[in-house]
Amino acid sequence: MADERVFNFGAGPSVLPVPVLEEARRDLVALPGVGMSVLEISHRSKTFERILGEAEADLRSLASIPPGYRILFLQGGASLQFSMVPMNLLGAGQSADYVLTGVWSKKALKEAKRQGATRVAASTEAEAFARIPAEAELDLGPAAAYLHVTSNNTIYGTQWTTMPDPGEVPLVCDASSDFFSRPFDVSSCGLIYGGAQKNLGPAGLTLVIVREDLIERSAETLPSMLSYKVHAAGGSLYNTPPVFAIYLTGLVAKWLLAEGGLSKIAGINERKAARLYAEIDRTEFYRGHAAIGSRSRMNVTFRLPNETLEAGFLAEAARQGLDGLKGHRSVGGLRASIYNAFPEQGVDVLVQFMKEFERVHG
Repeated sequence: MADERVFNFGAGPSVLPVPVLEEARRDLVALPGVGMSVLEISHRSKTFERILGEAEADLRSLASIPPGYRILFLQGGASLQFSMVPMNLLGAGQSADYVLTGVWSKKALKEAKRQGATRVAASTEAEAFARIPAEAELDLGPAAAYLHVTSNNTIYGTQWTTMPDPGEVPLVCDASSDFFSRPFDVSSCGLIYGGAQKNLGPAGLTLVIVREDLIERSAETLPSMLSYKVHAAGGSLYNTPPVFAIYLTGLVAKWLLAEGGLSKIAGINERKAARLYAEIDRTEFYRGHAAIGSRSRMNVTFRLPNETLEAGFLAEAARQGLDGLKGHRSVGGLRASIYNAFPEQGVDVLVQFMKEFERVHG
């Protein structure tokens, strides 16, 4: 199976571990001992209770999630969380404070504005979002209900190396594109959310890790499907959850544990990114977008001398089985997304391709 696959540098939905895909394929028609596909089983069945329970236990183990935090398995992507976070956490007379580091944090702020007062605590938009602001640049409001950050910015290729400390104000983190790609201190945040489709599973599942005291902020007047309190009380089973996506995410969690956990995968991710950045920095033919101190280990963004060369690069790369390297439409250029399951061999092949493309066209 692996021999038939291209190297998928897509930003998401993205590459999944081949052993996970093979296990899912093997059990797709009928789960062992069940006689039904995971696509067919009831979300109220003992079989799915086991799948959900094991997925949660493995995720808790991977991230060392402490007591006092709930994991919610939801739908709607991070985009729905842009609304759910302020709906549940923003009280009367308070402000929702946001750090703007890219398109997705701007979209999160846009949705928060529909729910109440907001403030921009820091922004690097004037610098084309090429860097992460220093903690000293943050301007937290006196009535802040929370401080929202986006830990990794897929479009611009920037990433927080360490999370800011807003003191007593809960930190809310959109971790969609680096969730479970490295060890992280869950207790430093009040709420962490992200879609599974980059490092953890397929599209269709959103994970929310939320401190129990913040769940209590959910107003009784909220629509049930938009209330953290309702989903927590129902054990993520208030409505039919994305059963197959949870099943696959559970398999990925087991794969991560078998690979050595988040410290081990972080080392691999750092190694992959370092190889690509070294090639970019080796020559003036390639130019990285992100400032060196803010570079993402997940999304490596770069440009060539002109758009004609970039188009040729993409066409030739695709012919050689290097897929998904086109940059986001809003910024152009090239982007190599190298999430957890992306193989190191693929990075080596891309680096060799970059050297040869420069030799011919540089």
